[in-house]
Amino acid sequence: MKGIMIKKVETKEDMDDFVNLPNKLYATCPYYVPDLEMDVRNTFNPKKNAGLEFSDIQAFLAFNEQGKAVGRIAGIINHRANKKWNTRNVRFGFFDFIDDLQVSAALLNTVAQWGREQGMENIQGPMGITDFDKEGMLIEDFDQMGSMNTLYNYPYYPQHMEILGYEKEVDWIQVRIDIPKETPAKYARVARLSKEMFDIKVKKINDRDITQGGYGHKIFHLLNESYSPIFGFTEFTDRQIDDFVKQYLGLVDKRLVTVVENDKNEVVGVAVSMCSLSDALRKSAGKLFPFGWYHLLKALKWKPEKHADLLLIAVRPDYQMLGVNALFFDDLIPIYNKHGIRWAETGPQLEDNFRELTQWKPLNPTFTKRRRCYKKKIMAKNT
Repeated sequence: MKGIMIKKVETKEDMDDFVNLPNKLYATCPYYVPDLEMDVRNTFNPKKNAGLEFSDIQAFLAFNEQGKAVGRIAGIINHRANKKWNTRNVRFGFFDFIDDLQVSAALLNTVAQWGREQGMENIQGPMGITDFDKEGMLIEDFDQMGSMNTLYNYPYYPQHMEILGYEKEVDWIQVRIDIPKETPAKYARVARLSKEMFDIKVKKINDRDITQGGYGHKIFHLLNESYSPIFGFTEFTDRQIDDFVKQYLGLVDKRLVTVVENDKNEVVGVAVSMCSLSDALRKSAGKLFPFGWYHLLKALKWKPEKHADLLLIAVRPDYQMLGVNALFFDDLIPIYNKHGIRWAETGPQLEDNFRELTQWKPLNPTFTKRRRCYKKKIMAKNT
């Protein structure tokens, strides 16, 4: 495309440009929360990312005539997802660009061509390799603070997608709740009855439980089972689980994690939340050094923010609708109050997951930050 050059990310200098582009693009935006730089780099490193055992990924940069980086994108082919869902999809992620239709079109066309050369028939995104990667382009509520586990983008992004002929595949929404001073009576009552009728109980875990008691693996095996039917999900491999347990569960304040077990001590439900790191990540600009580590450690240990990110909730299929969610709320609401957490926000939840969304009703939720996965048909190679 005239005036725009697309380059594969192949060198360390290329990756530096890829990582740094969003911080320049969003330098004056008060709502953008950066990724940790090392997390982005590790995504493309087979030694650090177990998802690359079954996925292909390629990063690209867009440069203008002056040689300035003006956009980036990554093409992703998750072969396990394509096999599970009987699709031939190439995904796009890490998609950022200036407000220039030539730039966004060139980047998307590059990923479409890359996918076409490998026999893919559709392009979809923004998505990552796994459901733990950020997904869904923001299409509403651009004036609200982002979070560590969600994408933020300018309002012109979805405008470009529509002009370029991309259509909605699915939408996610987030749920925000103000923490009540006491557990709503409905939750307390259902929690009590569920404990009595189904012989389930809350277990508070610690680091020893995770590393030596096997609860890290128990939690992720539960996620595999409960999330299996969800759009685009592929089960985590043992190596992925090892990496996630090592990288993330150690950071989480275990007081904000609720595990529910049955009478056989099987994990049948889990809710994982943590105090928000949005402000700390903004102050660190996504870099641990020289001083970014201090802001993150302060938010994790010494002076946490007054709102929480509800990272995930999962219930084993045979225990759904048996009051497990009530046990989560009955346990967490008093803990949130004790630690001064005033409000909480979930990660993206599929808009048609009515069972998941209706559980929040007693807490008078606000539904916010709608996100979209776009799709477009591309011509498969040799067809």
